[in-house]
Amino acid sequence: MRKNRLKKHHEQLSAGDVVFNILNYAFFLCFTLICFFPFYYLFINTVSTNSLVQTGKVNFYPMLEYTRTVVEAGEEIVETFTAFGIQLSNYASLIVSSEIVQAFEVTISRTILGTALMVLASALVGYVVTKKQMWHRKFWYRFLIITMYFNAGTIPWYMNMKMLGLTDNFLAYIIPSIVAPYNIILVKTYIESIPAELEESAFIDGAGYWAVFSRIVLPLCKPILATIAIFGAVGHWNSFTDSLILMQNNPSMFTLQHRLYIYLNQSSNLASLMQGGSVSTAQAEALASSLNNKVIKYTVSMVSVIPILCVYPFMQRYFEKGIMLGAVKG
Repeated sequence: MRKNRLKKHHEQLSAGDVVFNILNYAFFLCFTLICFFPFYYLFINTVSTNSLVQTGKVNFYPMLEYTRTVVEAGEEIVETFTAFGIQLSNYASLIVSSEIVQAFEVTISRTILGTALMVLASALVGYVVTKKQMWHRKFWYRFLIITMYFNAGTIPWYMNMKMLGLTDNFLAYIIPSIVAPYNIILVKTYIESIPAELEESAFIDGAGYWAVFSRIVLPLCKPILATIAIFGAVGHWNSFTDSLILMQNNPSMFTLQHRLYIYLNQSSNLASLMQGGSVSTAQAEALASSLNNKVIKYTVSMVSVIPILCVYPFMQRYFEKGIMLGAVKG
């Protein structure tokens, strides 16, 4: 019966439908390749010989530089040639670098801890503001939402953080992000879509608010909690402004994105010095050799992107379900 339905479906397709499907698939295939190629380009440059990367010779596949000795007329001549190949020395050098490892640890820590606390707080506050028994519920909910529309600016924010003792402090990454009004709205809307009879039956059986929240509401909120977890994790992982402004006197608290920002500035400064003639050729070569800026930028960028690319596909189904179900009620 299934084969008959498929056969009937194919028979109903007109020539125009077939052409449209072909063009549609071709368009999205090209669009996918366009989106994928920048990541592929970064990767092949991180696993190729650094000298080839510096000169821009790596474009479509990873290349390594080899040398061979040829004997001509009794003399040994060393020839250099390139061929397809992969090397992981750039990633190994990052592991050895204490600055990168430290920045990676800070970024991982703030992402895990900050996301976990934000998800827990959003779930708890989102549940509380759905209860009519809450004292002045509408006032507190509106007071929370109004913070989305008003921002004092960077300087007052910095002064406030400094006054609270959160400069050069790891808690500066965690505390300000715990309460996220937008995520609370998503959780509240999602909880309101859960049948009220579930909670009422639990209350009849003698359960309290905490028992209902932890045993009934929280398990049912997995899709929307996974959704806001993605928002929070990506935000923490990509954030560098707070590290740039608040951690000026504590380099051990720099995030991975902040380190990448520093390397980008170093490469720009090096290029300016070389173009302006402020340094000699020998000094420029020494700086280029020690910094290896282009390769460092590519490698750190890949290290910054890979974790999110690995986590997101597993959260995608929860993300889609949470967004759709959370939008049922306003």
